Amino acid sequence: MTIHPTMNKTGTLFIIAAPSGAGKTSLVGALLRQRDDIAVSVSHTTRPPRPGEVDGDAYHFVAEAEFKALVGQGRFLEHARVFDHYYGTSRDGVQETLATGKSLILEIDWQGARQIAARQPDCVSIFILPPDYATLRRRLLGRKNDSAETIKRRMGAARDELARYEAFDYIVINDEFERALGEIRAIITAANLGRRRQAAYYDDFVAKIIAQPD
Repeated sequence: MTIHPTMNKTGTLFIIAAPSGAGKTSLVGALLRQRDDIAVSVSHTTRPPRPGEVDGDAYHFVAEAEFKALVGQGRFLEHARVFDHYYGTSRDGVQETLATGKSLILEIDWQGARQIAARQPDCVSIFILPPDYATLRRRLLGRKNDSAETIKRRMGAARDELARYEAFDYIVINDEFERALGEIRAIITAANLGRRRQAAYYDDFVAKIIAQPD
């Protein structure tokens, strides 16, 4: 059987971050519907579930005491406090997924992205920008479940998040959804084909070809 260079490779870890209202969740959701070689990490959080949220689907919902115990055990690859609640990414969950050859997306904020980049320097980070301030504000105001105080806090956090964009490898402006989605797909494809990230696999692949008798 001919071995294809995309088989049996280690998955790539992708970070996708954005200020609230930039459209990150919609873009990631569309991406997952189009590709079965990518998964999204399910974070742990101490915030209570929102209506319709199921434990283990959007998040692993845990009490604050349990979350802090997991931090003490070194079980998180990154964790941060955001809007009065804690969020964290399971170290074991990430490694297990990547070992299957699937790429993994972490939807985290700039604090988590900085921690991941320091601990896994071969990750690929993508930052989603809104097309303009008016669109960002309109999207946040359109969230009917959020109070005026919450929206005000999110706007402040969005400004802070936007100021961190330079720390990311790639920037995608979500001014037109399908184009932004296509740019993210292109980034993922290019990263997964890079020799540096898959050096061990490609070295072995080429060695097998060279070793074949004439």
